[in-house]
Amino acid sequence: MDLESTYEIGRVAGFISARAFRRVALQFPDELLKDSTRIVAALHEKLLSFNQLQAGSNGDAKDVKLYVMADTMYGNCCVDEVGASHANADCVIHYGRTCFSPTSTLPAFLVLGKASLGVPLCAQKLCEYIKKTGKPILVLYGLEYAHAITEIKASMGSQACFELEVHYADIMSPIITPPETFSSMNEQPELSDGQCANVRSTQESNATYCIGGLTWSLPVGRRMEDYLIFYVGSDDPAFANILMTYNACEIVRYDATEDLFVNDFSQQKRILKRRYFLIEKAKDASIIGILVGTLGVAGYLHMIHQMKDLITRAGKKAYTFVMGRPNPAKLANFPECDIFVYVSCAQTALLDSKEFLAPVITPFEAMIAFGRGSEWTGAYVTEFRDLITSSPMEAKSQSEARFSFIQGGYVEDVEQQEVEEVEDGVSALVNITEKALRVRDKDSQTLMPGTAKSGAEYFAARSYHGLDIHPENNFSEPFLIGKSGRASGYKNETAQQS
Repeated sequence: MDLESTYEIGRVAGFISARAFRRVALQFPDELLKDSTRIVAALHEKLLSFNQLQAGSNGDAKDVKLYVMADTMYGNCCVDEVGASHANADCVIHYGRTCFSPTSTLPAFLVLGKASLGVPLCAQKLCEYIKKTGKPILVLYGLEYAHAITEIKASMGSQACFELEVHYADIMSPIITPPETFSSMNEQPELSDGQCANVRSTQESNATYCIGGLTWSLPVGRRMEDYLIFYVGSDDPAFANILMTYNACEIVRYDATEDLFVNDFSQQKRILKRRYFLIEKAKDASIIGILVGTLGVAGYLHMIHQMKDLITRAGKKAYTFVMGRPNPAKLANFPECDIFVYVSCAQTALLDSKEFLAPVITPFEAMIAFGRGSEWTGAYVTEFRDLITSSPMEAKSQSEARFSFIQGGYVEDVEQQEVEEVEDGVSALVNITEKALRVRDKDSQTLMPGTAKSGAEYFAARSYHGLDIHPENNFSEPFLIGKSGRASGYKNETAQQS
């Protein structure tokens, strides 16, 4: 393996030297830790040569300290600013799979890596598929194959495959620069140049799309549904993000490792049905937990406050949890939460919660469940930065009953009363009362009242309260002597045998 070209030692060293960084954190996923020592040695040698050239033959070359980071607190695809802050680093060099999420405070350089790809074979497969289909083609790819796209274009030109319109996505800049000024809580965070979310922005000439580090433009009058998406890569979170976001498009995936086409995504389509079920279940939830899935992606704090405001306006109780990567054991410690909202990057947002005690939904699903006038249309948004708004969210009306598919009848959500303040300034526990609206429908069936409770009320209503320190019988019970000896033969058993 060519270490210089695979891990872009020269480009990384040039980035560090040009910006005069002195403390650099190198973030590695688990599968690349075996190469970390070689990368650090090669990078340190290249930095020394750069500094000596800049300082001159008699100059004083300043040394750059490199710190290796592993076992990130959240997903490996995001830049771990929390881990880098422990080393007081000036920047982060991120290796491996990435989601291109913008950072909050530290600049970063993304090293994508280069996976092997048979370019002539891939171009031939693409050309054959172009001849069979009647739609224009949009070629997307995994970031590990970005280095081969130029060769694929050239090979396609040599095979004269120009019967249909073919567009290729471009890779975004690997340098991530945080915004110089932080936006306030009432403003939407601004992204720097070269960074955009996976939404369309209409311009004078075309429409621009961005998702997962890829960006492309379509002609005026064209929609994504008009194109067939030809994806080169493996079935990973990046592809799942594209599949969910553009679920109305026809998609074909070319697996470069197995050299085959995959166009049956019925299993992934069933995921959309399950996400709709989770939305309906969230509508009946009373206590919602907000899971913090990132501490570095720009705008995460704004989205947490937006979710908290939306939940509160809907007459429900919200709690915020920061616990690293969620798992069933961690979330089982909070059984009072009926559902959790996971605020994280687009590639880790779709958390499979089948084994969890309570379901886990995304901010997009929470907006449909708790927002007024929001309905499920099939369109899906995984990037929470696309959902950030500068105006307060309008929650659903509390004066109207709705039909619950989970409970099988009409229900009325409760209204949350105002929080009373005590003299010392500490907020009192929220007192949420059940409200039974006696309205009868055509079948003379009573509406089911909502049962929103705070965490304290949930614990008070539990069937098991732990040890009872005030038993009804205050007299002590006599001690009972149990068995003694070994399990192979207790003393009473040996006495009976003798």
